[in-house]
Order: sequence, then structure tokens, then C-alpha cells
Amino acid sequence: MRYERIGLSLFGAVALLVIGMAVATIWLFLTNPVTVATAVSEGDVSPFVRDLADVLLQALQGLLKYL
Repeated sequence: MRYERIGLSLFGAVALLVIGMAVATIWLFLTNPVTVATAVSEGDVSPFVRDLADVLLQALQGLLKYL
């Protein structure tokens, strides 16, 4: 019984992390398509990852303002 609760909690945490990354990626596709298109065409993902990290950081800062 105890391991089932830990497994469900771990699954929930991983699911929330994956959903957050997916939403941030979609948001970046919609708000900054030039960076995404350049990263895909050139094969250089560093600008894409940098912008994705910036979007996630801004979202986290916005959430922490409420605490």
C-alpha cells in the first residue's frame, strides 16, 4: 500500500513536469516562431533551449509572486 502511494505521487510529479514542458514549448512556438524555425532549419537547438528556459523561468517567477 505504501509503495502504491509513492508510485502515484512520483507519476503525478513526472506528469506535471512533462505537461509543463509541453505547454512551454507550444507557447514558444506561438510567440517566437522565428527562433524555432531557425533552430530547426540550422540544427542548432541552443537558441530554442535558451528561450524555452526563459519561458519556464518567467512562468515560475509569476507563480512565486502569488506566494
